[in-house]
Amino acid sequence: MAGMGKRMRPHTLTVPKPLIPVAGKPIVQWLVEDITKICKEKVEEIAFVIGDFGKEVEQQLIGIATSLGAKGTIHYQEEPLGTAHAILCAQSALKGKVIVAFADTLFRADFTIDENQDGVIWVNRIDDPRMFGVVKVNEAGTITDFVEKPVTFVSDLAIIGIYYFKDGEYLRKEMQYLIDNNIKEKGEYQLTNALENMKQKGTRFVPGKVDEWLDCGNKDATVYTNKRVLEIHKNQKMVSGSLKAENSVVIQPCYIGENVELKNSVVGPHVSIGANTKIESSILTNSIIQSNTKIRHSVLDNSMVGHFAEYNNTPEQLSLSDYSTHN
Repeated sequence: MAGMGKRMRPHTLTVPKPLIPVAGKPIVQWLVEDITKICKEKVEEIAFVIGDFGKEVEQQLIGIATSLGAKGTIHYQEEPLGTAHAILCAQSALKGKVIVAFADTLFRADFTIDENQDGVIWVNRIDDPRMFGVVKVNEAGTITDFVEKPVTFVSDLAIIGIYYFKDGEYLRKEMQYLIDNNIKEKGEYQLTNALENMKQKGTRFVPGKVDEWLDCGNKDATVYTNKRVLEIHKNQKMVSGSLKAENSVVIQPCYIGENVELKNSVVGPHVSIGANTKIESSILTNSIIQSNTKIRHSVLDNSMVGHFAEYNNTPEQLSLSDYSTHN
């Protein structure tokens, strides 16, 4: 999760993309909670590969791991040198059975990992695979080829960014081989090249399939993911009992954090509101509003508004960063 999150600006100017909340929790927290559910064995360590996000963020990540009964460790990727390089930054954690996950994706699935396999690579069939690594699969259900961001059509099975490896040390050695021999693709050390080398040596990778893949790569995708997470968890209590609602209506499913105030407003469906936010004389649908924010006399849909922002009196689709004011 060391990337700069440029496609999510302005929201990533103040918060790393995986820590942007959807449905009341940071993206990375939803992800590691879902992964621990599909593991047959106890997760011992959660290693976060980050940039220079500051001590407060690091403590938040350690807390997420601790809440799941695991040891949290922090590792730094100081230069964006590719996916294999990023994973190798946490090489001390690459021992035994390992799951690698890129932290801008969520998934919905009902399975447990087949730990007898050499490796499992989760994929999803998509319309336009040019921005993703893809796999080709033979009739036996084994992966035959890995292709990174194909320009011409190779396969529509996109790698969603979640992998299981039976032997983490073997993976580490293959990625180190790329670094030692300066083997790059599109200017970076790619995990797909390490996977290809492992396959050539007889490692058998099989595709895993998820019921739903939820991308958090840009504003529209993140708002849609917020909608789906709210729908998936609609039977859980997601509206705080501290809500103060005056002449207002909440249309479920919604997430509403602590000490939120609504006045003369309609909120929902599919809206998440962070703690200490005040909404007045407004209509909000299908949007993410973060904490300590004020919105007045507005109609918002398909929008993201950051922390400590203020917005007043314009109906539109919006992407407003933290600490911004718009009147």
